[in-house]
Amino acid sequence: MTTLQARRPLRATAVTIAALYAWPVLATDSDDAAELARASGCLSCHSQKEKIVGPAFASVAEKYAGQKDALAELTMSVQNGSVRKWGRIPMPAHASLPPADVKRLVEWVLKTPQ
Repeated sequence: MTTLQARRPLRATAVTIAALYAWPVLATDSDDAAELARASGCLSCHSQKEKIVGPAFASVAEKYAGQKDALAELTMSVQNGSVRKWGRIPMPAHASLPPADVKRLVEWVLKTPQ
């Protein structure tokens, strides 16, 4: 076995370890927003593609596509709650979520592929 062959497993291990330590840096904003949605309870009533209690994120993105005030309107709906936008079941207010987190969640929802 040559010295180069002996170093290959070590090099592969070093790359694997470096990738594991870099994982938080490699995570995308989308991954962060998805985790925020999980932690904030959004996924109790919503999913990416299918209606649960509230509309699917893809349906929201489709409905608000191209609307210049969509971000502001949806941010207010999440923060303050809304009634009769998607049927009879109201969306409760999420006043305890920081406004920056709400904005990040809404931006993520609006980017959901239809």
